[in-house]
Amino acid sequence: MRLHELKNVKGATHRRKRVGCGEGGGHGKTSGRGGKGQTARSGGGIRIGFEGGQMPIFRKLPIRGFNNKNFHTLYETVNVAELAKLDDSVSEVNREVLAAAGLVRLNANPLKVLGEGEISKALKITADKFSASAKEKIEKAGGEAIVPEAK
Repeated sequence: MRLHELKNVKGATHRRKRVGCGEGGGHGKTSGRGGKGQTARSGGGIRIGFEGGQMPIFRKLPIRGFNNKNFHTLYETVNVAELAKLDDSVSEVNREVLAAAGLVRLNANPLKVLGEGEISKALKITADKFSASAKEKIEKAGGEAIVPEAK
């Protein structure tokens, strides 16, 4: 069996619904949109959760418990396997070097080095955080994991 020999199961595909092509087609006049009004217009419709001006249920219900979403820290991450792919001319690695290589973005998020993969080069790496396995692998390869002091 080859890719060009594959066929769909009977009933799996349907013809495209041709709306607005006259009454004989069965989808003429209003093209399946009903009568007039907001939902009949192009780009029209009401947003999710809107209840016609009545107080929506999600605003009526009390907020209970704690959710860490507002307070959690987002990290820019890079694995040691990606660090191993950097040029041999690079000996000191920081956020700017990684951004130039296209591995992270230059933004306000802190940088964390994770331990997936292997590294054999001795690199001096500066990051806000290191996973335990990443730190171990970097130091085993003869490198150094540096965490800058908080400002």
